[in-house]
Amino acid sequence: MYTVVVLALPDVIAFDLATPIETFGRVRLPDGRPGYRVLVAGPDDVVDAGPVRLAVSEQLDALDRADLVVVPGRNDPLRPSPPSVLTALRAAATNGTRVASICVGAFTLAEAGLLDNMRATTHWLAAEHLARKHPSIQVDPDVLYIDNGSILTSAGAASGLDLCLHVIHTDYGAAVAADAARLAVAPLHRSGGQAQYILRNRPPLRTSTLEPVLAWIEANAHRALTLADLAAAASMSARTLTRRFAVETRQSPMQWVAGVRIRHAQELLETTDYTIDRVANHTGFTTTSNFRAQFQEVVGTTPGAYRRTFRL
Repeated sequence: MYTVVVLALPDVIAFDLATPIETFGRVRLPDGRPGYRVLVAGPDDVVDAGPVRLAVSEQLDALDRADLVVVPGRNDPLRPSPPSVLTALRAAATNGTRVASICVGAFTLAEAGLLDNMRATTHWLAAEHLARKHPSIQVDPDVLYIDNGSILTSAGAASGLDLCLHVIHTDYGAAVAADAARLAVAPLHRSGGQAQYILRNRPPLRTSTLEPVLAWIEANAHRALTLADLAAAASMSARTLTRRFAVETRQSPMQWVAGVRIRHAQELLETTDYTIDRVANHTGFTTTSNFRAQFQEVVGTTPGAYRRTFRL
């Protein structure tokens, strides 16, 4: 039997905390024995978890007995972690214990230095913040989880369940993991990744100096656009525009246009019965085949599969 210690920090996200507790706690082996012993540990006896307060049964020394430590996210991922927590996580990792984060729990792992020079993921809304705060981390917002061996990270929210099922599959094989998935009423492997949930290149905040041209792109992305068109709309040279896009969006102007077109296509797939050809035509793609290829590359699934997932 493996011991899983779920870390309960102040301001923990209740959903992230409950996911590993329930998923690992209900695993049964073919002979009926439990597959995991689940403990909840933290630096305090009681922690706030949004609208509820939770009693914590174990102290941080429980990490010494863990085969796997799971770090859920916190509502404010930028809030500094208690030094005792960071010390305990580093010690666990040094001792060879697997350490996994759910959602923005990756910020705690990063704060402890456990993600340095590694590929990692987190909730797509927080991915850019993680990359800026910890530039040595190769942040990939498009996947559901990443397994680096002893260090694992999941994407946002429900991706924590995908990560837990992956760990069960690693520990006990496909049959036990499939049983756990059935209990959770979830697929053992979800098609696509977090990429299909990302709203790309949304309308800009009012603090952006590119706001006028971004708004213009939003209204004109369905047209056949060139860099010269964008520069004219921005009233600046193509070189200056490209430089400003690189600084403010970390994309080229035409990459931004492509992202807006993809988002517009996602909206049409979710809300209309338009054919794939009509969606491509309405969103500025030159051909349907070009649209399908770009959609698959960016979103990680086909337009048809995306519609089946997000259209009621």
